[in-house]
Amino acid sequence: MGKYNKLKFFYILLICIIFLPLFSGIAQGAATFPIPRIQVGVEPADTPTEIAQSLQILILLTVISLAPAILIMTTSFIRVVIVLSFVRSAIGTNQTPPNQVLIGLALFLTLFVMMPTWSVVNSETLQPFLRGEITQETAFVRGMGPIRDFMFKQTRTKDLKLFIQAARIERPKNNDEIPSQVLIPAFIISELKTAFQMGFLIFVPFLVIDMIVASTLMSMGMMMLPPMMVALPFKILLFVMVDGWHLVTRSLLQSFG
Repeated sequence: MGKYNKLKFFYILLICIIFLPLFSGIAQGAATFPIPRIQVGVEPADTPTEIAQSLQILILLTVISLAPAILIMTTSFIRVVIVLSFVRSAIGTNQTPPNQVLIGLALFLTLFVMMPTWSVVNSETLQPFLRGEITQETAFVRGMGPIRDFMFKQTRTKDLKLFIQAARIERPKNNDEIPSQVLIPAFIISELKTAFQMGFLIFVPFLVIDMIVASTLMSMGMMMLPPMMVALPFKILLFVMVDGWHLVTRSLLQSFG
């Protein structure tokens, strides 16, 4: 027992010899290296210019916080992510591909589809604004033009009429007279309808496989075996044989043509 205590004491002493210089060096470095102090203050605005700048900052922060919603609701992301979700549900793999993969694929497909529109916004709006050639209000109006054109191409006339009547505005003579607060919700429900139509077509072949497997199991008297478990390998095999991801992606890209 005394030998064990001596050995334990030796190990403790060795650890102290090794780590004490390290701790002392860290303490000396902390003493010589000052830690910066961050201060955030709010002072009353005295002039109209300062009030306007404060309001612009608040508006900018609000727009930044709503940026994900703006990205989702004014681009092709709605249709893409819903169709990809229908594909996963139709196959029957609830967690494969995982949500991160589907969202990432939807974002990159959205970037691919929207790149021509965003390129026009960058060349005709963002770069002139950064060079100081146009004002902020002009940049906003000019930047919304290509995005509105994209949404008009994907929006059904019936949906536009619905929100025009709900807003109780006069019948517009052209697209320029339709406000964005009317166009955006019409675009959203049009995208939802298109995505659900594509989802229905995706579900049909997999539903046929489920019916065939269920009928076969019933005729064989195998009532206790879940049809979904037996049909899942056949649905995956069908999806792989027809190169399903290629077909779905090609259909999505062509639907925005």
